[in-house]
Amino acid sequence: MKLYTRKGDKGKTSIIGGRVDKDDTRVEAYGTVDEVNCFVGLAMSELDTEVYQDVLLDLEKIQHELFDCGGDLANVTSKRELKLTKEAVDYLEERIDQLTAEAPELERFILPGGTRAAATIHIARTVTRRAERLVVKLLKADSSTPETALQYLNRLSDYFFALARVVNFRRHVKDVEYIRSAKVFREHKPKDEK
Repeated sequence: MKLYTRKGDKGKTSIIGGRVDKDDTRVEAYGTVDEVNCFVGLAMSELDTEVYQDVLLDLEKIQHELFDCGGDLANVTSKRELKLTKEAVDYLEERIDQLTAEAPELERFILPGGTRAAATIHIARTVTRRAERLVVKLLKADSSTPETALQYLNRLSDYFFALARVVNFRRHVKDVEYIRSAKVFREHKPKDEK
């Protein structure tokens, strides 16, 4: 199998159901999702399997879901079957609640950093936010864009924030509060509590 085709040498690329310019918003969106996936892989390589077994299982699941998300965004056929499901969004919400409960209570903004793995996860978080903004832009141009992708990316960035804090916490590394931050976080209550 050859990795190069020479078909993209004039600035066009193939998507599922057509060809578009390489700087098309759709390509930017799924390309940024791919970028997130790469940072997830980097973070995984920095996590100890004994301390972070649950996290590594999550992150591998997320890598597959990011491929699903990118594929859904790249598909413009009229009879597309979407791979990314609402269940993936629900699972992220459950894990966010669990991770938030594990980490120390948070009142203020924190600086991204701590352990190398946590810093990498913060990078994944910010790139996920960029992907989310691009999907919003894509939705404005094409209302058939799957909204599940937007929901998933929104929750995923929150998951990464909660995860980075837990990664530091399990290594006894304290988050550094932003010194000029007011108290911005309220007490988090799980869905079943009112």
